[in-house]
Amino acid sequence: MTERKKVAVVVGVGPGIGAALARRFAKAGYAVAMLARNRATLDALEREIDGARGYTCDVGAADSVARAFAAIGTDLGEVEVLLYNAGSGVFGDVGTITPEQFEASWRVNAYGALLCARQVIPAMKAAASGSIIFTGATASRRGVPRTAAFAPAKAAQRSLAESMARSLWPSGIHVSLIIVDGVVDLARTRQAMSEKPDSYFIKPSAVAEMAFQLTCQDRSAWSFEIEARPFAEHW
Repeated sequence: MTERKKVAVVVGVGPGIGAALARRFAKAGYAVAMLARNRATLDALEREIDGARGYTCDVGAADSVARAFAAIGTDLGEVEVLLYNAGSGVFGDVGTITPEQFEASWRVNAYGALLCARQVIPAMKAAASGSIIFTGATASRRGVPRTAAFAPAKAAQRSLAESMARSLWPSGIHVSLIIVDGVVDLARTRQAMSEKPDSYFIKPSAVAEMAFQLTCQDRSAWSFEIEARPFAEHW
């Protein structure tokens, strides 16, 4: 009888950190469920990554999240690792963003995080183990003029993660947050910043490795918040 693989769910899979997370956990032997709104992205990664399956999902809609996680449970089993990487990059100051953009940013970054976490917490509590990792941002710590929608949403996500950590760590569930402080290395960011050196960019694979290492930490020395920042970054 084939032993069931441990299950990792990556929420918010695109060409950057989300895809890198899927690759890293598949490499570690996990069955990986990938959630995204774009079916074409999921299909391409399914062909590339052995042991990964894609599920279309709108994280801002409770019924869509519930359907996706029900399918994952049927196809793969209970979730041991939840990697919440969904993010909405709406940028503008308070006078230029719309209320709809503000709400949409909050739904993707904070509300969706709550919906997805609630899908996996009961089984993790029953097992007295599991990891929930959020991909955060420096914007969660400070608001600048052009992050009037993004910063409040990321701040809500960080506060939710901290509340969850304080509540769930005693149950054996490691909740943590990776603060991404820099520009992620993507084709579009390279094109937009072609004058920047390699040292300016954060490699998605490096962030994925940080996330994987969080799941390996000894319970006597868990981390809640860690930062991913290029070595040459001025901070």
